[in-house]
Amino acid sequence: MLLKKIVNRLQGEVRIRVVSGFPERVLNLCGARKLTFWDVCWVSPTEFVCSMSRQDYRSLRQAAKNLDCTLTAERKAGAPYFLRRFRRRYVLVYGLILCVIALIFGSFFIWNFQIEGNESVTDEEILRCLATHGVKLGTFGFGIDSEDLRNHVLLEMPELVWITVNVSGCQAQVQVRERLPTQERVDKRAPQNVVARRDGLVLKITALGGEKRVLAGTTVEQGQLLISGVEDTGTFGARLKAGMGSVTARTWYTLRTKIPLTEQKKTYTGEEKTRWSLIFGTHRIKLYGSGSYSLAECDKISTRKQLYLFGIALPITVERETRRYFTLETVSILPETVREQGETLLTEYLHTLVDPYGAISSALCTVKQDGDTVAVTLTAECVEQIGETVPIYTETPEE
Repeated sequence: MLLKKIVNRLQGEVRIRVVSGFPERVLNLCGARKLTFWDVCWVSPTEFVCSMSRQDYRSLRQAAKNLDCTLTAERKAGAPYFLRRFRRRYVLVYGLILCVIALIFGSFFIWNFQIEGNESVTDEEILRCLATHGVKLGTFGFGIDSEDLRNHVLLEMPELVWITVNVSGCQAQVQVRERLPTQERVDKRAPQNVVARRDGLVLKITALGGEKRVLAGTTVEQGQLLISGVEDTGTFGARLKAGMGSVTARTWYTLRTKIPLTEQKKTYTGEEKTRWSLIFGTHRIKLYGSGSYSLAECDKISTRKQLYLFGIALPITVERETRRYFTLETVSILPETVREQGETLLTEYLHTLVDPYGAISSALCTVKQDGDTVAVTLTAECVEQIGETVPIYTETPEE
């Protein structure tokens, strides 16, 4: 459907009105001479409106001279009628030709990047690495050696295992695959101990290698030996082993923070300013005068829209910048609201500390107001795995 519209526009399209005592004769004439028409709209039993191509309209006018009908062209559109306006305006014609040539020639260069497949590696890092090897805005698309580019980029970015650049018109599609994180291998033969990661009350200790140095119900401190990798044979001295296992313990946390009872609130004045810019590759053309402003007095909202012609990305981006001005006012906050904010903040932080090793059993939040601030204290009891392995050095490390 879209292709037909484009073809009709290129050939020229005429919207005609037919008035006849026998309008079916006009339709039969179009069918006999294979004249195409569409969008037929009946105004009355003796009058209808339809659209035809420019050439078919000429043929119908010649063939309908012997019929008792009136043909009226209500609207003419398309490339032939548009270009006819410039028959005596040679400068505009030459300018239009130059624009078409520039558009065709510009489609051979890269004016936009689309990156897919990256999560931990940012788009800026990939674009910066590509730019160091000559692939950037304005690069000739057909001059890219994908194999050579892939080898150089993968050497400089070990986070990636695969990258390819496919150029389609003015747009370069960059597809990457990131390296999967590898789990650290545990050497079960390397001598090591299991020590306490933090203070706690041991609930359960399981030794998979080595000897237990504490029992359940024992209070331990951070760094204390829990499972030893040194085994006393009794007759032949000590033997080094890989101490491994898990130690589950009750732990306690006390977190504090202070939150003021006042905050800065934005009050928008209703004043807004909009600025437009055109971006050609890496160059910006401002469509407004010079002037400065303070980011502390307004919010800046920028939106960009790339221009397309017949589905082809043009090297032109329209940027709209909207500024919403406001004033700052100091407002008071209720102590109950501050307590909720502080408890939420401390609880989220506590989860980041405990969740990788265990779970929170119970928590208690207390507040104390001191002038214009509120001190929020969160006390929590948790059950977590506190054992961590440390190597046993059999030789003195060289300085």
